[in-house]
Amino acid sequence: MAAVRFHELGLDDRLLKAVADLGWEKPTLIQEKAIPLGMEGKDLLARARTGSGKTAAYSIPIIQSLLQSKMTVSEQAVRVLILIPTKELGHQVQQMVRQLTTYCARDIKIADISGQADISAQRPILMEKPDIVVGTPSRVLIHINQKTLCLRESLQVLVIDEADLIFSFGFEDDLKSLLCKLPNIYQSYLMSATFNEDVQALKELVLHNPVTLKLEESQLPDSSQLTQYHIQCEEEDKFLLLYTLLKLSLIRGKTIIFVNNVERSYRLKLFLEQFSIPSCVLNSELPVQSRCHIIAQFNRGFYDYIIASDEQALSEAKAKGKKQAGKKKGGGQDSEYGVSRGIDFQNVSTVLNFDFPLSVDSYIHRAGRTARANNPGVALTFVAHTELSLLKDIEEALGGGSEECVLRPYRFRMEEVEGFRYRCRDAMRSVTKQAIKEARLKEIKEELLNSEKLKTYFEDNPRDFNLLRHDRPLHPAIVKPHLKNVPDYLSTCGLNDLLGNESRISPDVAQGAASLAKY
Repeated sequence: MAAVRFHELGLDDRLLKAVADLGWEKPTLIQEKAIPLGMEGKDLLARARTGSGKTAAYSIPIIQSLLQSKMTVSEQAVRVLILIPTKELGHQVQQMVRQLTTYCARDIKIADISGQADISAQRPILMEKPDIVVGTPSRVLIHINQKTLCLRESLQVLVIDEADLIFSFGFEDDLKSLLCKLPNIYQSYLMSATFNEDVQALKELVLHNPVTLKLEESQLPDSSQLTQYHIQCEEEDKFLLLYTLLKLSLIRGKTIIFVNNVERSYRLKLFLEQFSIPSCVLNSELPVQSRCHIIAQFNRGFYDYIIASDEQALSEAKAKGKKQAGKKKGGGQDSEYGVSRGIDFQNVSTVLNFDFPLSVDSYIHRAGRTARANNPGVALTFVAHTELSLLKDIEEALGGGSEECVLRPYRFRMEEVEGFRYRCRDAMRSVTKQAIKEARLKEIKEELLNSEKLKTYFEDNPRDFNLLRHDRPLHPAIVKPHLKNVPDYLSTCGLNDLLGNESRISPDVAQGAASLAKY
C-alpha cells in the first residue's frame, strides 16, 4: 500500500506550505492515522512511541479546524486548550504550532502560560483571547479561578499531551477541578507514549466514545535505526571511559549524557572541564527560561554535550508505585521538570546513560531522545555489577521473548586505555564537594545577574547589583592546562587504531569498533 502524502489529507494550502518548509515529505504512522480522525471531530486516545510525531498529529487537525471555522466565525475566543505536564513541553508545543501556522499567524494565535512568569504578567496575553492556550493544569486552573481565562462557552478542543505523566507529576486534583469548569461537549485528544492506569483513569474522565490508536510498533526503533550497547564498569571506570570516548572522538555528534541527580551533573561537568571538554548542564534547579534556552542552544549546535539529570525517574523509583513524583523535593527543584520525557532534542547522535536508569520506562524515554523520526542513533549504557538485575529487566521488556540481546555487550578493553587512568584520577581530585558547591553558586549568581524579573530592582538598587557583580570570584575547580591535550606517548601506545573510523561510536558506523571492542 502506497504511503499517504500530506497533500492527500485535504489540508489548507497554508498548512501544506508550512509542512513543506519543515521538510516533512510524508506523515509518520501516528500522523497518518490521527489527522483524518481528528479532522472528522472524533475523540482520540493515541499511543505512539516517543519521537513519532505526536505533537503534529494533533496540532495539524486542530489548525485545519480553526482555519475552517475562521471563514464563518469572526468572534475571537479561546477554542483550544492543550494541557502538558512540564513547562519545557509547553514551550515545545508552542514552537511547533507557530511553525505550522507560519503562513496564517494573523488568523491563529497561541499563548503558552506554562512558564514561571507572574500570573499578572500573563493576563494581558489572555485578554487578547488567543485561539490556542497551552499550559499545565495548575496554571490554567489559577487563571480560570481568577477569571482571566474563561472556557465554559468557547472551548471546542481539549488536548492532554504526555497523558501518562499528568497524574504522576502531581496534577490529578487540579485536572479534576479544571474539568468541572469546561463545557459539556468538546473534542478531546489523549496522547501518550504508554497506556497505564493513569491514562485509563483520564480516558474515563475526558473521552466520549473515543477511537483508540494503539499502534503496533515497538517501544523503540529497531536495530537498523537504533543501536544499543552496554558496558559493565564500576564508578571510577565510568569517568575513565567517558573521558576516553570523548577525548579520542570515539563518540561523535550531539550527545546527551544522563545522570540521576543534580549534584552528579555538576560533578561530571567539572570533570570534563579539566580536559577542556565543554558541556552544559540541564537540571530542575535552573529556571524554566534558562532550561529552554539551554535546549535551544544545544539544538542549534552551540554545545555537543549536554549533561541532563533525570530526577523524575529517580523520584518515581523511590515512590514504588505511589504518586509522589510530582511533589517538591526541596532544594529549589522544579517538580514539573522531566528531561527524559517530551522534550524534543534535535539531531541527537548518542544517548549515554552514565548513571543507570532506575526503571524500564526511564530507559525507553532516555533512549528515545535519539533515533527520532528517520534518523539513526546510538544508546550506550554504563552498568555496575549491582545493576545487572535492572539490565535484565530492560532486556526482557525490549526483547519480546527473543533470546537475542537488545543491548549488545560492548566489551571495552580497559588495558588499551589504562595509561589514561592517572590523568583521570588527577582530574577527579580537583572536583571536590566544595568545587561542586561553588559551581552551583556560580550558576545561581549568573541567573540573578541576567534575571529579567530582577532587572527593575537592580535599576533601582545599583549598589546591590554592583555588590553581586563584584562579589568574591567563585572558582568551581582549578583547571590544569596539562590535561587538555593527549600526549604523544599515550596516543602512540597501541591507541592509533582507536582513532580509525571503524572504531567510533556513531550511528552510521556503530557496527564496527574492531580495535576497541569484541562482540
